[in-house]
Amino acid sequence: MTGHWTQLPRNANMEDLRSGYLFPEISIRESEHIQKNPNARLIRLGIGDTTQPIPDIITTAMAEHAYALSTARGYTGYGAEQGNMDLRMAIAETFYKGTGTKGDEIFVSDGAQCDISRLQMLLGSNVTVAVQDPSFPAYIDTSVIVGQSGKLEEKTGKYSNIVYMNCGAENNFFPDLSTTPRTDIIFFCSPNNPTGSAASWRQLKQLVDFAKANGSVIVYDSAYAAYISDESPRSIFEIPGAKEVAIEISSFSKFAGFTGVRLGWTVVPEELTYSNGFPVIKDFNRIVCTCFNGASNIVQAGGLACLSKDGIQAVGNVADYYKENAKILVEAFASLGLKAYGGKNAPYVWVHFPGMSSWNVFNEILQKTHVVTVPGRGFGPGGEEYIRVSAFGHRESITEASMSRMVAIVTTNLSKNVVCFIDAMATPGYCLAEAYVLRKLHNDKLKRMEEEKAKIDDDELDLEVKQQIGCFLSIFKKVHPARAVLKDRAGKEAQSLHS
Repeated sequence: MTGHWTQLPRNANMEDLRSGYLFPEISIRESEHIQKNPNARLIRLGIGDTTQPIPDIITTAMAEHAYALSTARGYTGYGAEQGNMDLRMAIAETFYKGTGTKGDEIFVSDGAQCDISRLQMLLGSNVTVAVQDPSFPAYIDTSVIVGQSGKLEEKTGKYSNIVYMNCGAENNFFPDLSTTPRTDIIFFCSPNNPTGSAASWRQLKQLVDFAKANGSVIVYDSAYAAYISDESPRSIFEIPGAKEVAIEISSFSKFAGFTGVRLGWTVVPEELTYSNGFPVIKDFNRIVCTCFNGASNIVQAGGLACLSKDGIQAVGNVADYYKENAKILVEAFASLGLKAYGGKNAPYVWVHFPGMSSWNVFNEILQKTHVVTVPGRGFGPGGEEYIRVSAFGHRESITEASMSRMVAIVTTNLSKNVVCFIDAMATPGYCLAEAYVLRKLHNDKLKRMEEEKAKIDDDELDLEVKQQIGCFLSIFKKVHPARAVLKDRAGKEAQSLHS
C-alpha cells in the first residue's frame, strides 16, 4: 500500500486469524461464478439465510409499533438495555417453562452471534476454550480475536491452546468426554451447526456432569432448537444442575425468519458464579449496559408477537416448511447412496464425500450445477470430506436442486484408493429420475458400460458418458416423460419441473 501510514500497531490477534471468514468467502466465490456465468440461475443452499416471508401477525405488530412512534402518546426512546421485560418474561414462559428460569436472567439482544462476542469480552483472554469439531466458526474466530488461542497450525488446521472435541459420525456427533482435557469454557451447539445432530438428554447430562466435575462453564447455543422433532432437549436447562454451569444463547433468526430483523437472547442464571463466588450475571449485565443500548423496540414488538398463541402457530408453520425441505434433501442424497446426516432436528443436511476435499466438492458442484453449498472444512478440520446443504430455500429451488439440477455421488474403489465424483444433471426439459453409482473406473469397466449402454432401449434411457477428466466423469441422463415417476412428496411443484 502507498500513502500515509499511521503509527497505530495492528492487533496481533487479528493477524492470527485465517485470511477470511467462511461465509463472506463463499459470497466472494458466488460473485466470481456469476461473473463467469452471467446467464446461470444460482440456487443458494449455502449460507443459512431464511427465505420465507415473516408471518403478517408479526410484521403487523412491528408496523403498528413503528407507526405509534410518530405519535406523542406512542413514542418511546431508550429502553432497558436488558430488553423489554414483557418479552423477557414471554421468552422464559415459552422456552424455559419448568426450568426455573426467570425473566431477570434473560438478556434480549440483536442476535446470538453478537452475544457470542459480548460473552467473549466478558470471559477475557486468560481462559481456556473447547469447541465441537466441526462447529460454527464464530466460536473459534472470536476466541482468536480476544487472545484465547495460540497460532494456527497449518498442518492440522487447528489453533493451539484450543481443544477441538471430535464430534463426527463415528462417535454419533458427541465428544468422548473421557479423553477431553479440562477447559474453562466449553462451546456446545445443539442442534449442531453444521451437522444437524441434536444431543440427547443422556448426552447433555454427561456434559453437565463433566462441566461440574471440572469447574467449567458451558456456553450452549440453542439457535436451532425449534427444529427438534424428537425427544432431544430444547434447552441445556432441562438438565438438572445445568443452571450452575451453563449460559445459553439463542435467537429468533432461524425459527421466526429474523435473520435481517435481528433479535436474540442470552440466559445467564443467577446460580452461575466465578471461582471466587461472584455472580456471572452481574458482570454480564455490566457488559450489556456498557456495550449495548438494547434491541430495537420495534423488533421487540415483533418478538412479542412471535410468542403469542397465534404467532407461535404461524412461525411453527414456517419451521415445518423448512423441515419438509430438509426431508426432501436427505431423501435425495440417500437415494443416491450418499451418507446424509441431519435434516431431522435442524435445517441442515451434512453430506459425506469420502476421500475428497470439501472445497473441491463445493467448487465442482458450483461450477457444474450452479448450486451453492458450504464446504465442511470451513467448520473445522472435522468437517473435511463433507458439505453442508441448507434447507432454507424456496420449495421449487429445493426440488429442482434435489431432483433435476444437481446430484452428487461419490464412490470409493478401496483396492486402488480411487475416489470419483460424478455429477448427474437432467437434460433440458426433463427430470432426473435416478443416477448410477459406479463401483470401478478401470478401463475394462468403462468398456463394459459402453456395451451395456448399447443394449438399452433408446425410448427408455439415453445415457451419455462424456470424456473422463482425471477421476471425474459427467453423466447426463434423460428419462422419457411418460415413464418418469416423481416421488409423491415432491407434489405439484416437482411435477411442474417435470413438465
